[in-house]
Amino acid sequence: MPNSPRKQFAWTLLIVLILQIVAAVLGFLFSGMVMEKAAFLMGKAISSYRDDLDLQNLIDYIQKKFECCGVHSYKDWSQNIYFECRDSNPSLERCAVPFSCCTQEDKGTVLTSVLNTMCGYGTQNLRPWEAESLIYTEGCLEKIVNWGQRNLLLVAGLAIGLFVLEVLVFSLAIMLIYQINFIIQKRQSMRRCPEK
Repeated sequence: MPNSPRKQFAWTLLIVLILQIVAAVLGFLFSGMVMEKAAFLMGKAISSYRDDLDLQNLIDYIQKKFECCGVHSYKDWSQNIYFECRDSNPSLERCAVPFSCCTQEDKGTVLTSVLNTMCGYGTQNLRPWEAESLIYTEGCLEKIVNWGQRNLLLVAGLAIGLFVLEVLVFSLAIMLIYQINFIIQKRQSMRRCPEK
């Protein structure tokens, strides 16, 4: 029984490794379903934008980083009760998008240090070619997928590196278990047969 925690650790590492391989293969085989699920989850995140500050910061970071807005387009922000574009919506942000969707023309000037959080107000009422001068109109899902495809070698390299590292840790754990068992057996045999 003294081996059981050590063996459990090794088995846990192996199970995690196998689950990651299975998830990667399934993600590759069912990429269409993965895209649908990602779009669904991003839509849910948009509808919960004001409910969770961490989620809000994550969405703002993604929209600024990838220069995008919404899941498929900036009109996706109507899924959020604050940004919903209905006449019955009493919110001040009705028909708006978050400030992270706004284009930043003057990068590098002093003006960018002052953040205009109202820059996206009323933009959902605009046509795409009118809104392009104020906000990013492309959706984030397509931008993220395009980034992944452009950086496929980097993503694959990171995945392979992580896989090799996990196999190495698993191998070291197995070696350590055998070494510990060897030392335990050596001590037990020394107790049974004391030197003369």
